[in-house]
Amino acid sequence: MKGRFMEKESYLRSSCVVNNGENGSRFVGIRADSRGTKVYFPLGYHLPSNDGDLRRDIIQLIRVLLEFNKVDRGILAVDKNNNISQVELPIGAYLEIITHYFENGYYREKVSRLKTGNHGNIDWNRTIKNQKVIIQSNQSPIYSEYTVCESRVSIDEEITKINAYCVQESFKKIGWLFTTSIPTPQNYQINRNQAIMLVRRKLEMTNNDTKKRLFKSMLDMLNYLDNSCHEGYFYFGTDSFEYIWERLIDRAFGIKDKRGYFPRTKWLINSNNQWQVKSPLEPDSVMVFNGKTYILDSKYYRYGLSANPSHLPDSSSINKQVTYGEYVFNNMAVPNEKLFNAFLMPYNSVNNKFGICGPFGNIGMATADWKDGLLNYERIQGIVIDTRYLMNHYRRMPKEGIFALASIIEESFKD
Repeated sequence: MKGRFMEKESYLRSSCVVNNGENGSRFVGIRADSRGTKVYFPLGYHLPSNDGDLRRDIIQLIRVLLEFNKVDRGILAVDKNNNISQVELPIGAYLEIITHYFENGYYREKVSRLKTGNHGNIDWNRTIKNQKVIIQSNQSPIYSEYTVCESRVSIDEEITKINAYCVQESFKKIGWLFTTSIPTPQNYQINRNQAIMLVRRKLEMTNNDTKKRLFKSMLDMLNYLDNSCHEGYFYFGTDSFEYIWERLIDRAFGIKDKRGYFPRTKWLINSNNQWQVKSPLEPDSVMVFNGKTYILDSKYYRYGLSANPSHLPDSSSINKQVTYGEYVFNNMAVPNEKLFNAFLMPYNSVNNKFGICGPFGNIGMATADWKDGLLNYERIQGIVIDTRYLMNHYRRMPKEGIFALASIIEESFKD
């Protein structure tokens, strides 16, 4: 491994930054400009100690962004702050091309030719037409030789050159972030317009799902490169990770159908004596575990890092959460001892100001002065969740993780 790839490898860790939310720094994702490429992790993330785990975490970060960032899904674009016109690149295409390369090498077109012999895939139609048949005593026919298909790999096919070019571009752009196994840089040159036409034709002709994904990714990359004028300036990510934080929590802990937990409202209009239904209040997540109900409000706030009370949820959030609890208590017949309320905020379990070392921790509770605080749901628990733990387990949260969260929420109510 030589040249700039070796140089960039030594900068992997220094290229990773954990967002602290200070001075308006909210971006989570990958950003590149004239100073290089940086990977920005969300609040509370603890970077692993070795580069192998760090590379896996970078891939996981991108997967999370691809799955939940619906507005800019899969888009790697130039940094708008540089006053350069926006150019889009689907980062998923780059990952698909890199993954296919590691699993299969460069794509090579297999060309079949027919021959007479006893080894290979038999073409029965041509065998029956062209080969001599021998009738056995039991009247069943046999052939001494067959017409068979022999596949050979043609390394000169244009599609192979295009794939090699795309592999080179993928590794040059983002490959060094994920692996040390960088292909030796080559000076592959193609006619981009012709390449787009050829790949599009191959995509239309194939029924193989693996090939479809590869050709679609190659086509997406070629279209981007054909329109790109400042490919050194780009970003992939979001300035609104709070929405992704909500989805991570809901995927990890929430029930699928929570519509019954929505407090609904409506207006009666005097002029026509008709009811006008308004949008209901919707809790972020509702967790049901061991016969108990937990109303969860995801807060991508800085308190888990700063321990500064000004970074806790405000009065409007507290009152809204009490309303959710009151609605469930009065309208869904959930008894007090089985109903709980909680705010969920990010934190770093390895390095924090609370002396907490587990994936979950309780940092206090919030109440509303207009309630006497006698009911469980009126005392909203402040829970911090280790960001890295959540991002690595949101798809399949283990039962012990759900149990741990439920226990942390309930611990303040135990005598």
